Amino acid sequence: MIGLARIREYFRVLTELAHILPARKYQMPEEDEQTSLGSVFEGTVSRYPDNIMLIFEGRQWTYAQFNAEVNRLARVLAGKGISRGDTVAIFMENRAEYILAMLALVKLGASASLINNSLTGGALLHCLSATNAKGCIVGEERSAAFDSIRDELSWTDTEPLLWFSDADSKEPPHWAIDARVEMASMSGENLTVTSTITAGETALYIFTSGTTGLPKAAVILHRKILAAGQAIGGTGFRLKPEDRLYLCLPIYHITGMGPGVCGFISAGGSIVLRRKFSASSFWSEVQEYQANCFIYVGELCRYLLMQPRCPEEKGNPLKKILGNGLRPDVWKEFKDRFGVSRICEIYGSSEGNVSFMNLLNKDSTIGFPSSKIALVKYNHDEAEILRDESGVCIEAPVGEPGLLLGKISSRTRFDGYTDSAATEKKIVRNVIEQGDQWFNTGDLIREIDVGFALGLKHYQFVDRTGDTFRWRAENVSTNEVGEVLNRHPQINMANVYGVEVPGVEGRAGMVAFALEESVPFDMETFVRIVDGELPVYARPVFLRIQRSMATTGTFKLLKGELREQAYHLDNVGDDEIYVRRPQGESYERLDVGFYKCIADGSAGY
Repeated sequence: MIGLARIREYFRVLTELAHILPARKYQMPEEDEQTSLGSVFEGTVSRYPDNIMLIFEGRQWTYAQFNAEVNRLARVLAGKGISRGDTVAIFMENRAEYILAMLALVKLGASASLINNSLTGGALLHCLSATNAKGCIVGEERSAAFDSIRDELSWTDTEPLLWFSDADSKEPPHWAIDARVEMASMSGENLTVTSTITAGETALYIFTSGTTGLPKAAVILHRKILAAGQAIGGTGFRLKPEDRLYLCLPIYHITGMGPGVCGFISAGGSIVLRRKFSASSFWSEVQEYQANCFIYVGELCRYLLMQPRCPEEKGNPLKKILGNGLRPDVWKEFKDRFGVSRICEIYGSSEGNVSFMNLLNKDSTIGFPSSKIALVKYNHDEAEILRDESGVCIEAPVGEPGLLLGKISSRTRFDGYTDSAATEKKIVRNVIEQGDQWFNTGDLIREIDVGFALGLKHYQFVDRTGDTFRWRAENVSTNEVGEVLNRHPQINMANVYGVEVPGVEGRAGMVAFALEESVPFDMETFVRIVDGELPVYARPVFLRIQRSMATTGTFKLLKGELREQAYHLDNVGDDEIYVRRPQGESYERLDVGFYKCIADGSAGY
C-alpha cells in the first residue's frame, strides 16, 4: 500500500515537472542567430519600461531609465574608438555602474572582461593583459590598485580609461576620463548595431583559477550567457516580472552575473544589488526591499545560520534561492529555520560545457545534468584517469565518486580559454570510444538516490581534484599562491594545499616550506607579501615549517600526506605549525587550546 507521504511526493514532483518543461525545451540559439544579451535586454525594456530594474545604495532605476544610461555610456565608448569585436576590462566593486558598463559594451558588440575586484599586483596585471583589452572602466574605489600597475601595461594613450566616481565624488585621476561628465551630452536612444549582433560573438570574459597557474580567461559567447540567464536563472527561480533578487555575490562571477543579473534582466525582475555580503544586515535588508529571491554560495548560508536569531528573519519574504556549494548538513536547517520553500542547487563553471540543476527541488543534490556526462575512475595519488585494456576510461560505480566529464559536441561546445594550451589541457579523448572528446571538469561527483524522480538520475558534488581547492566560495590555485610566496627570501619552494576545517565549507589554505635548522623565520616579511599580493580568500590560514621538503624524483611537490596530516599537532612531528586566526593581522604558533577550538568548530572560520 502506498503511503500518504509518498503520494504527496508524487504530486509535488509532478508539479515541479510542469514548471521545468520550458527549460527542457530551451534551445541555445545558433551562432549566426541575431540575438544577444543587449538585444534581449532591449526586449525586456520594451515590455516592462516602468518596472524597477535596479536598486543600489539609495538609488533606483526603471528599465527605461537604465537603458537610456546604458546607451549614453555606449556612445561615449564608441567615441573613444571602441567598436564591435573589441574588449574592455571592468574593474570595480559590485555597483550599479558595473552593470551599466557591462551592458554598454555588449550593446556595442564589444566584450566585457570582468576583473576580480580583489586582485592587486601581478595577478591584476595578468588579467588586464590576458584578453587584449583596449582599455578599462575603473571604479574610484579600485583606482589606487589600478594605478599601481598602470605603467606596466603595454597600453598607449589611445586605450580609453573611463572612471566612475564613488561615494566621495572626487575628481578623476589625471590618467582617466570622468564617464559621467562624458555621458551628460549623449543621446539615450538605442544603438542600431545592437540588433545585428549574433549569438556566436563573444559577450564576456570571466576569469577562472583552473587547476594551475594564474587565472585563465574563459570565453563566454552571447549564446552561453543567455542560456545561463534564461534557462538556468529563469527556470531555476521560475522567474516572473514581479520577482525581486537580493544580490550580494560578486558579479564578476558567472553565478552572480549569469542566473543573477542576466536572468533577472531577461525576465523584467528587480535586482537589489549590494557591494558585499553582510550576515548582520541580511535579513533587515531582505525585509526592507521585500526580496523573495537570493543567489547564494554555501558559505553564505552557513554564515546566516551562525547568526543569532533576529526578529527580521521571522516571516521574511525570501522563498526561492539558487546557487551552489550548499552542504547537506546545512541544507535542511537553513530551509526549516528561514522558511525557504525552494532551493535550486546548480553546478557548472564559467568555461564548462555541462551543468546540473536541482529543478525537482530535492534536498541535498545538484540535480540532473543538462547534457551527456561520464563519471570515470580517478587515481588521486597519480592525478590521472584510470583506463582499461582497450584504452578507454573506466566508469565509476553508482554511489561512488567519479571524475565528471562533459561530452563535447556541436550542441555542448567547449569554447575554451584565450590560452589555447590551457584549452587543450581540459580536453579528454577516448573516454567511451576511440576518438571522442570530453571536457574535464576537474570535479568529483556521485549518483545518489533521491526517491521518486521521474527516472531522472540525481547527483551530489563531492570534491575537486588537482591543485585547486575552494575557500570562501572562490577557487584557489595552489601554483599561483606558491609563486607569490616564493618571493619571500627564505622560501625556495612553497608547497600549497587545502585542508579541511570542521564545520566550514571548502578547504583552508595551508603552506609547507623548509628552513634550515635553528634559523628564525621572518614572519613580518611573509605577512607583507601575503597581504600585499594575495586576495583574502587565497591567503594561507596555516603554515607548516619543515626542515626538509619532500618531492618526487622529478622534483614535483608531494601533497597527499601533507593534506592528511594538515595542521593536526599529533601528526606533524617536530614541524612548527602557525595559524592566522579569523580577522588576525599575523600568524601565531598553534597551541593545543586553539587547536581544540578548530576541531570542535568554534574557532570562527
